[in-house]
Amino acid sequence: MTTTERIIRCPTCSKSVRWHVSNPWRPFCSERCQLLDLGAWASEAHRIPGEPAMDEQDPESRNELD
Repeated sequence: MTTTERIIRCPTCSKSVRWHVSNPWRPFCSERCQLLDLGAWASEAHRIPGEPAMDEQDPESRNELD
């Protein structure tokens, strides 16, 4: 089975990265970029849009639901 090697852009720094099993940080170019991305998710700089979770809503609106 022949596989074609893909070259992608690192989501953090936009450097060209080889998508291959030998790259343990794929799709990132390095551990540093991977950790920067993780930190952005942890600090909520990256979010998936949607309705606020129940625990994030105003406490007053929770009482209306009860």
